[in-house]
Amino acid sequence: MERGVPVRAISRGIAVLSAVSRDGPITMMNISKSADVPYPTACRIVQTLLHEGLIEREPARKKYRVTSLVQTLATGFQAEDQLVSVARPHLEELCRKVSWPVSLATRVGTRMMVRDSTHKMTSLTFSNYYPGYTLPIAECATGKAYLAHCSDEERQTIIEAWEATDNETSKMGLLMVSDDVVLDKIRSDGFAMQARNFYNEEPGKTSSLAVPVNDAKNELMGSLALIYFASALKPDQAVAEFLPVMQQSARAITASLNSDIGA
Repeated sequence: MERGVPVRAISRGIAVLSAVSRDGPITMMNISKSADVPYPTACRIVQTLLHEGLIEREPARKKYRVTSLVQTLATGFQAEDQLVSVARPHLEELCRKVSWPVSLATRVGTRMMVRDSTHKMTSLTFSNYYPGYTLPIAECATGKAYLAHCSDEERQTIIEAWEATDNETSKMGLLMVSDDVVLDKIRSDGFAMQARNFYNEEPGKTSSLAVPVNDAKNELMGSLALIYFASALKPDQAVAEFLPVMQQSARAITASLNSDIGA
């Protein structure tokens, strides 16, 4: 096999498991659509995952969900649990100040994963985005902020992952890093924008503003985002109104992490 070319069957299996984990309980037809694999292939993969105990079929319903066995796949991975617990009070305070929902996301592969959010705290939202929800790095505000502020080595790892795949999100990512203009502007501005969020449950109806979040050693850990109705505010209005308080919250999270370590 040519070096760097992914094994298609494994890629499809991961896509199916991710779809069930992300969207479950989910029907077989929606698994096929979400994972972007042919229906017969999705059926075979689901049967394999059932056999391995990673997913299960809901009683009396033709829907599938993951089992607790999937947690064993993360054994040895040190999740950002401390970040989430320390950041929660600051997320709630920020949400009360701005009224719009905010979220905290960290990188997982070539996607950003929501680790915590305040969507349940406000009526100014279309959907509740639960921990575990993921978005393509190059097509969300948190991902753009992260990509601009991560180390060159980490960015190269992301680029190589994009180069190893052939889909629209990978092409968009490679286009973004084809020159330094976009990322340099994000670094200079101190924030990233997504004028229209298309990878969510209400495509095109919301926009996002994001800033990087560092740990106690001033190393990048994730991004803090504010999500607002695209029809309610223009991007420059959102920046003028919310950027200072968001940056203040990001600094407060870093300070709390430092205090937590020193305690």
